[in-house]
Amino acid sequence: QVQLVESGGGSVQAGGSLRLSCAASGFIYSSNCMGWFRQAPGKEREGVAAIYAGGGSTFYTDSVKGRFTISRDNGKNTVYLQMNSLRPEDTAMYYCAAGPRSTGGFCYLYRSDKYNYWGQGTQVTISS
Repeated sequence: QVQLVESGGGSVQAGGSLRLSCAASGFIYSSNCMGWFRQAPGKEREGVAAIYAGGGSTFYTDSVKGRFTISRDNGKNTVYLQMNSLRPEDTAMYYCAAGPRSTGGFCYLYRSDKYNYWGQGTQVTISS
């Protein structure tokens, strides 16, 4: 049974930090891309960051570059999203997802439909 379990969300003030975790089980973790997506009320789901679990290649959307860091611990089948310098516009439900790499070796960041497995989400709220 495939499971992705997120944790680490919460409420912080602008400028603060949070670290999200996603524990994966039930599938071949190392051959997949692991992505973090977010969805704010009334907005479409957007890709935030992704990492190829097998090789560590990382991908970020422009709005979080330099502030967020995605990493993995393959021994624990866990992916992390370290979020620093948080802004009110980062407020959203954050989801972890797993899916295959593209034929070109990239992780899909802007195609959530390419991800096969999803976690239940963890809420991140940033106050100004």
